[in-house]
Amino acid sequence: MKVDYIIVGLGLAGLAFAEELLAANKTFIVFEDDSQTSSLVAGGVYNPVILKRFTPVWNAKEQLEVALPFYQKLEEKFTIKFDEKFLIKKVFKSIEDQNNWFEATDKPLLSAYLDPKIDNQKRKGVIADFGFGNVKEAGRIDTKHLVEVYREYLKTEKKIQFEKFEHQQIKFRKDHLEYKDINTDRIVFCEGFGMTKNLFFNYLPLNEVKGELIIIHAPQLEIDFLIKSTLFVLPLGDHLYKVGATFNWSDKTSNPSEEGKSELVEKLKKVLNVPYKIIEQTAGIRPTVRDRRPLVGMHPAYNRLAILNGLGTRGVMIAPTVAKQLFNNLENDKKLDSEIDIKRFE
Repeated sequence: MKVDYIIVGLGLAGLAFAEELLAANKTFIVFEDDSQTSSLVAGGVYNPVILKRFTPVWNAKEQLEVALPFYQKLEEKFTIKFDEKFLIKKVFKSIEDQNNWFEATDKPLLSAYLDPKIDNQKRKGVIADFGFGNVKEAGRIDTKHLVEVYREYLKTEKKIQFEKFEHQQIKFRKDHLEYKDINTDRIVFCEGFGMTKNLFFNYLPLNEVKGELIIIHAPQLEIDFLIKSTLFVLPLGDHLYKVGATFNWSDKTSNPSEEGKSELVEKLKKVLNVPYKIIEQTAGIRPTVRDRRPLVGMHPAYNRLAILNGLGTRGVMIAPTVAKQLFNNLENDKKLDSEIDIKRFE
């Protein structure tokens, strides 16, 4: 088999890069072994504001300008709705919290997203003694459904192989690469935290943080917005809500834990005051980088190998932008943004 590209891993990063290749009529094959699950268990929320500190997300405006049309195109392609718009309501814990919000609404990079009026309307079941701040231009991509649909699509197109990729099987030839019975021009690694076992890119500083979520059924809670407090509460319909997330830096397994569940239940006591039942618990490993920027670019010694990784908790927003940047770098020799280029670690 001869293809232009091999993509290793099909989460959001691999999917976004595959879309770039399809748009350019490039041939490719994806290897996916289901070992990395961050895109499948992610909340999938896009939000242009870091609400913990009331600061703008890095390049939020530019990322949304690329991301929202990207997901709309996928909705049209599959005639399935993946993007659900909603308000995020930040729960204020004090008068100081409110004052910080007012200050933030005056900042040029935040004023388009933050409503300057405090929302004092009481919502049954939600503890919010100091009211809410409304965040606009937010929503959620159903990443689990999107990735599952995309995998099935690639399966139909015979563009995916569900098997473990063996890095040591890559053979370097003068004008191409060989992997088993495949000849290819380039290999792009989108492996999530699987990168730590990648012989070529494991020198990069990728951290693994485990995140756990629960889905609850709360019949007395009726909200059509996302609550952001010590955790998030995201409506899924039919009185089901996704609640998360934990950050565990020591447990490197993808197994749901009692410790994670207990942490979420304890935090929920400060957010909701209606009964609920836990329906499901999921866990996944998020790949994060110490400077909170993705890992994108070519290997310093092997220029036919590239990486697209480390998207962190905001993968939904950033994946389409960095995939486009990497494609233009590899195909059109356009320079990568220095903040995402892996050359910063050489």
